[in-house]
Amino acid sequence: MTEVQDRVARELARLAPVVDPLGARFADAGEQIALVGGPVRDAMLGRDLYDLDFTTSAPPERTEQLLSGWADAVWDIGRAFGTIGARRGDWQIEITTFRTEAYDPSSRKPAVQYGDSLAGDLRRRDFTVNAMAILLPGHEFEDPYGGVVDLAHRLLRTPGRAEDSFSDDPLRMMRAARFAAQLGFEVDPDVVRAMTEMAERITIVSAERVRDELVKLICAPYPRAGLTLMVDTGLAAYVLPELPALALERDEHHRHKDVYEHTLTVLEQAIDQEDRLGGGPDFVSRFAALMHDVGKPRTRRFVGDGTVTFHHHDVVGAKLTRKRMQALRFSGDEIDAVAKLVELHLRFHGYGSGEWTDSAVRRYVRDAGDQLERLHILTRADCTTRSQRKADRLRRTYDDLEARIARLGEEEELASIRPDLDGNEIMEVLGIPPGREVGEAYRFLLELRLDHGPMSPDRARAALLDWWRSTHP
Repeated sequence: MTEVQDRVARELARLAPVVDPLGARFADAGEQIALVGGPVRDAMLGRDLYDLDFTTSAPPERTEQLLSGWADAVWDIGRAFGTIGARRGDWQIEITTFRTEAYDPSSRKPAVQYGDSLAGDLRRRDFTVNAMAILLPGHEFEDPYGGVVDLAHRLLRTPGRAEDSFSDDPLRMMRAARFAAQLGFEVDPDVVRAMTEMAERITIVSAERVRDELVKLICAPYPRAGLTLMVDTGLAAYVLPELPALALERDEHHRHKDVYEHTLTVLEQAIDQEDRLGGGPDFVSRFAALMHDVGKPRTRRFVGDGTVTFHHHDVVGAKLTRKRMQALRFSGDEIDAVAKLVELHLRFHGYGSGEWTDSAVRRYVRDAGDQLERLHILTRADCTTRSQRKADRLRRTYDDLEARIARLGEEEELASIRPDLDGNEIMEVLGIPPGREVGEAYRFLLELRLDHGPMSPDRARAALLDWWRSTHP
């Protein structure tokens, strides 16, 4: 406990230039204010704090008045929920009035009611490790629900009954999985039981809020822990049903890889390579790893010799991925990136032992586009064979493909591959105006470039004229 106290003392000393004047400002006005929730928990864990959350007896209008003249900027985008935001130097601050909140069974939004005490405010919080506070400016520690003990035991537990907490805000079930992934904590059996019994209630929460929690979970240090909790409790069946569907039944006659466990391993192996992207976490790369085989349940077929096939699961998986991400309100760019990776994740397996022509390598690069580096990561991560010999062979083969891509890239600028003649030159050579035929000629020259590499302008013009005469007699 002394070590924890020392960490908190050091963190409060670092925060003192911000939190102490703020605390004094509210105290002088006759209001209570406390540092609360995640910042207190993270201070005890020795994690750096940059965003500070406070709770106060002051209503939002009063909070805004007290921040005026002290904060560098103030905003009230969260006023409907009792929250006023501010910036002081490099610190981002949110101050929320003591409150209680609950969902109407048919509503997607919490009905906010202001509370009248710090203890009541702490009781409404999601987990005991987030229900601790430090009163300002005196630094008195408040822990009415045993958060310190749970923190020491690395346990996620709710301040009151888990059923009541999840009924108030069903998104807290997602937060349980997210905190398991972020902190590596165990989840209290009562919490697991309540999640299992109430999983369907997550459907009243808006897709955007669910998406945001899912992204935080996927980008956490231990996503397997959070995803496993979601699957085991049935929560994933409503949020990401493609994941539990990967746990395909197996029998003694039709043996095949456990696709669900394989997928979680691919995710972890993709995370291990994130330094290739300049540092992680990288959501697109991780989510592509998670979704890369979701087409298998739809495409599984048993054949006479006792084997199983999943023909075209890459194409089917890309469609399922796009549909799920659209339902979760992801951006178009994110959807396109992840779906492209899922669709291309098998392409490498046609490489054999290096039989691809330079033309095939160019097309691989062209089709991957700006997702090439992520495709490298996904393809390498997708090797989960227990055979060391096979794993070494696949690694060497992909090393060879990357080396060829690098060589051709230096010689031909593959990343920005274009025909040897542009649109204006095409119109000049063929003597045609802008229109559909220019696009056809452009595509012909692009395919020629992919097949044969760079050509001189004279050769490109001659090839274009030959194509034109044969297609437009």
